[in-house]
Amino acid sequence: MARPLPALRDGLDYFPSPDRLRPGLVILDRSGYSDAQILVPPGMVRALAAFDGEHTADALPAEVAEELQSVLSQCGFLDDEVFASMRDKALTGWRNAEVIPARHFGVGKYPQKEQDARVEFNLWLKQNPGREVASPLSAIAAPHASPGQTREAYAAAYGQLRRSLPPEAAQEKTFVILGTSHNGPPNRFGTTRKSFETPFGVTAVDQDLLMRLNGPGFEAEDYCFSTEHSIEFQVVFLQWLYGQNIKILPILCGSFMESIYKGSQPEENEAVLSSLDTLCQLNVTHGRDLVWVLGIDLAHVGRRYGDAEAARADQMPEVLRRDHARLAAVQAGEAESFWSQIQENRDDLKWCGSSPLYTFLRAVPQQRGTLLDYRHWQIDPESVVSVAALHFTPR
Repeated sequence: MARPLPALRDGLDYFPSPDRLRPGLVILDRSGYSDAQILVPPGMVRALAAFDGEHTADALPAEVAEELQSVLSQCGFLDDEVFASMRDKALTGWRNAEVIPARHFGVGKYPQKEQDARVEFNLWLKQNPGREVASPLSAIAAPHASPGQTREAYAAAYGQLRRSLPPEAAQEKTFVILGTSHNGPPNRFGTTRKSFETPFGVTAVDQDLLMRLNGPGFEAEDYCFSTEHSIEFQVVFLQWLYGQNIKILPILCGSFMESIYKGSQPEENEAVLSSLDTLCQLNVTHGRDLVWVLGIDLAHVGRRYGDAEAARADQMPEVLRRDHARLAAVQAGEAESFWSQIQENRDDLKWCGSSPLYTFLRAVPQQRGTLLDYRHWQIDPESVVSVAALHFTPR
């Protein structure tokens, strides 16, 4: 009996080609084990279904099966020995590294060189000063989408932070960064002891506070931090404002998808409950020395994200309405109301920031938020991401 074709592995992203002159399906590795990106021609897209670990090569024309398997395997996209070797090498490298290097610079993101990044960020802030809030600041929320594409929201969030927290005061604070975990396990909070390197230098994790993050919900996730952009983008902007010698406590918030599907509260999971209690106690004990920074995006709609219909940024009145209803609950500090809206239709808006937002509302209660910026990013001709910037102050 012929052996089954290897299965496409977990951690891959699939979306229609944004280039109408080169149609097909784009595949890339969001987990960071492979830097490859391929475009599967329209005529071969259906053949991908055979790579499920059950079908044999007989299910496809011989030349198609051979070509597809070869390309997918070389790229590390199949659950086979090639990927196993690639994964082990990457994990060993991440485990042994002393710092987590920047990975997400470049076109549409941020410049790789310090001087270029400084000039670019200063220009963004000058062009988009954002709404100014006079009340004390306990937290900001900024996007984790590509900064070059959503610069207005980043400028609004970090411009407000700069106005509210002078450089000398920032050196006395620890910035608790809650980022969306795109690759970590659900119902878990990822931590790391490693320092973070960006074009502005190397910033260390606050080891004293890190030691207080214990319990079943916290896990060391160096491999996730090594590829995660939701934390990196916040670190680079913090360093731009305050230099590399700031203290940070980065935490990756895993999905609460189980809660969304079951209609339950995230805290009904014991690991989540324990972690939220720990973070709440951290805020009670050290709150005056903390500034919370949330790396979040909002809705993800359109064909890139599995929707049947294409989405256009200028034709989304219902998404606009529902986004603002959710943001209103966040601004009011109403965690339960916010989460009940997230659970509607099993979060068909696919808010990529719901777990950090809910975590913050539970860990730092009695907050009032102000919306600084909201906008849509047409990420490709058929898909849209909404982003926002917020300022939080104690009631």
